[in-house]
Amino acid sequence: MQTSAELLTRELKPRFGAEIFGVDLQSADARTLEAVVGTFHKTGAIVLRGQKMSPPNLIRLVSAFGEPEGHTLKQFTLPGYPDIYVLSNRVVDGRPIGAHNDGIGWHTDYSYKEKPVMCTMLYAVEVPPEGSDTLLADLCAAYDSLPESRQSELEGLVLHHSYQYFMETRQYGRMTLSPELRAENPDVFHPLIRRHPADGRRALWVSTGTVKGIIGMPHERAMALIEELVAFCTQEQFIYRHQWQVGDVLVWDNRCTLHTGTLYDDTQYIREMHRLWVKGDKPF
Repeated sequence: MQTSAELLTRELKPRFGAEIFGVDLQSADARTLEAVVGTFHKTGAIVLRGQKMSPPNLIRLVSAFGEPEGHTLKQFTLPGYPDIYVLSNRVVDGRPIGAHNDGIGWHTDYSYKEKPVMCTMLYAVEVPPEGSDTLLADLCAAYDSLPESRQSELEGLVLHHSYQYFMETRQYGRMTLSPELRAENPDVFHPLIRRHPADGRRALWVSTGTVKGIIGMPHERAMALIEELVAFCTQEQFIYRHQWQVGDVLVWDNRCTLHTGTLYDDTQYIREMHRLWVKGDKPF
């Protein structure tokens, strides 16, 4: 299909996402970048392959989407570029250069913040020949597939998100927060049914990791409901699986998707990705 700015695209799966062709993000002009961002807002995720992106190129690109968001943990930001976070199992001079196995488990980024990040951008520097796929779940399609009676039951429910709970219970990289990090990341409360500011479409905005309960619901019942809804949203019919190639740029909309990384043989292969975020707004 053609967008109004003449971008050549195709859906990543029916009614979700877009692969964009024929755009060199290094040299794209402002009008082209505006069309790329417009496609993202309408589709939930975009992919552009075969890109060669330096750190300044990445900052220019992410800034076309909005103001870059910083990172809670600073250890693995790229030297000189605090808005670029390195995901990698590479070790240099006995020290890891990036976070390893970050992002395993269905979640939305920064859901533990009052204003979660709008989008996540990943750029592939080095990828294994197998494994390490990124999976995206279309939460708008999941919501739309619910019976109206079930939609009504879920409308108005509020989720309790906690960074402290997440960091102390997650499978990889578990840690006890310092008093400073606890103070910087207090618990927050967000609606289960989230509306997209671009067009009002609704998403079943459930998650794992940061969610520790539902307001006004007994804990065991709440966690069972969360588990049920995540399982529903992550059925194969709602999933796009991105199989990485070097030079891929993948941007997904955290307002209407869940995502997870997948494991790979880290004893044989090296993976290095650069991650950037864009500031978002308060869910409603």
